Amino acid sequence: MLTNALQLTTPAAIAPPLQLKRRLLASDITAGSFKDFVKQVFWLSEHKKSSYVCFANVHMLVEAYRDKDFNQILNNADVACPDGGPLSKLMKLLYGEKQDRVAGMDLLPALLQEAAARGKSVYFYGSTDDVLEAVVKTAKQKHPDLRIAGHYSPPFRKLTHIEDTAIVNMINDANPDLVFVALGCPKQERWMAEHKGKINACMLGVGQAYMTFAGLEKRLPKWARDMSLEWVYRLWQEPGRLWKRYLITNSMFVALTLKLLASRAVVKNPGRQSFS
Repeated sequence: MLTNALQLTTPAAIAPPLQLKRRLLASDITAGSFKDFVKQVFWLSEHKKSSYVCFANVHMLVEAYRDKDFNQILNNADVACPDGGPLSKLMKLLYGEKQDRVAGMDLLPALLQEAAARGKSVYFYGSTDDVLEAVVKTAKQKHPDLRIAGHYSPPFRKLTHIEDTAIVNMINDANPDLVFVALGCPKQERWMAEHKGKINACMLGVGQAYMTFAGLEKRLPKWARDMSLEWVYRLWQEPGRLWKRYLITNSMFVALTLKLLASRAVVKNPGRQSFS
């Protein structure tokens, strides 16, 4: 059982906040083991009532590099998980420390299992009614003791102030410890940032993790994930929607990474700065 392995179910095991962040391109990404991230989420839920957690992948990192406002949202996150093999590998390359990949697809089930063991309640926000029903059904089947405070699929349009206030009140009245948010990037990150201080819980922007958790989408085997090939699989699933995103963001990420590595090499070897 995960809870036995992590030994997180006693109050004494609750960790203080993770303080270490590493700069990747223009963004600050939280460093630590997978176990530390699980501990940190529950620390936030118990010690800092309103907080949010982002799951940064290549797409998000490039979007943050191009958009200063979005980068501020990412940098202001209480936790920014390195969701994606390229990020964890780059952190190790730049800082010389092993970094676990902390993907939403892995952290969501781990947090649900731990929440059930701790008696904590969860709320599922975003996506569609059909997906939410599948998520709730799967969560109940896997964790009969899990306290599900509620779930809600908002309209796929800009909410009015009255609607937004009603949603905030609805979630807070349910009194969840964790709120999982699936609105897609960057919408879910903007939503969490806007609602920090309003939603009295730890919010986590898990995105597509709903689909894999509920068995509505298959996930690549571990060997393929370790090789950072998930983007290839997703592109194969949705070529019309994703080809442009991956062509631009992946190419830009590679270019920016090479530029960063080259600049660090010049700093380390100042005697080799002449290229004439």
